[in-house]
Amino acid sequence: MRTLRTDAEREEAAALVQDRQRWLTLRGLAVPAQTDVPALFRNPQTRPAGLFEDGKLLACMIPEHTPGPDSGESPCLFLGCVHTLPDQPDDITRLISLWASDFAARQGLPVVRAETLAGHPLSADPIAALLRRLTDMGWIIRGSGTGREGDRVARLELAAEHRPRLSAFIGCRVHAPETAPSHRGSA
Repeated sequence: MRTLRTDAEREEAAALVQDRQRWLTLRGLAVPAQTDVPALFRNPQTRPAGLFEDGKLLACMIPEHTPGPDSGESPCLFLGCVHTLPDQPDDITRLISLWASDFAARQGLPVVRAETLAGHPLSADPIAALLRRLTDMGWIIRGSGTGREGDRVARLELAAEHRPRLSAFIGCRVHAPETAPSHRGSA
């Protein structure tokens, strides 16, 4: 895992997002309607991170520190705009989950939060199948509602946990996340 610093890395992440959105659309699955997600990865004001293996970008996201007090929730590491390379196994999501849990703990944050698009009721497929896989990885479903970017989402939470042996599998060169802008909705 590393922070995406160069324009080329940001462009590669934007292309991955576009590929993932096209893949989802072809399968009739939800894609963000309110936000131009590829543009977020191109924006030099964001600090996206990427999961690489042998130089290949497998996933990208925008990790942020959310202060929490405004919303009555504890501070957390918020993983925004998580996208994985299409047609990859769940192992990538599992690695992101393990890394995020450890990274949050190293930042002194108690939890990781994320959102996933939920165009259907949480108990109906295809979202139900995804949520089952995520809960098997340790995520807790915290309900649904309007997400940070204005779309209907399922809210997810994962406990922070120090995982010192994880560095044998995932090298981390991600900078401490910046505080999320307060103009967005609650996580």
